[in-house]
Amino acid sequence: MNNIDLPSLLFTFDGRINRAKYWLAVVIYFVVLLIAAGLMFALPGMIGIILMGIIYLAVLVSGIAVGIKRLHDCDKSGWWLLVFYVVPSVLSAAATNMDASIVLNLASLAVTIWGIVQLGFLRGTLGANRFGPDPIPGAATA
Repeated sequence: MNNIDLPSLLFTFDGRINRAKYWLAVVIYFVVLLIAAGLMFALPGMIGIILMGIIYLAVLVSGIAVGIKRLHDCDKSGWWLLVFYVVPSVLSAAATNMDASIVLNLASLAVTIWGIVQLGFLRGTLGANRFGPDPIPGAATA
């Protein structure tokens, strides 16, 4: 998976990717969504909104695929994405309906930061793990 092509990077759910490929995907998402937002305002009526929705859905699915592969690199199940994506939303939503909103919002922020650190900054496991070979060639010997 060292010489991964762009469609495999963005739309497959198996294997491992390193931090550099993860951040490459993040930059791609940023550029694509920026262009899509411009198109949404440039195109007439509902056409732009529908196009933005389709592009957003593709980015969402791709983001899940990339996140799963990044977690696989750390020898973690892809199910951890539920913690990083869903728990902050649930905590923030609960905060709007409770008196302890600051506590829940801080907890949401903490889980979000944990997810960013886990996905974007922590080194994956050295050598092969249960999800495949090390995406960085020769890293196990370094």
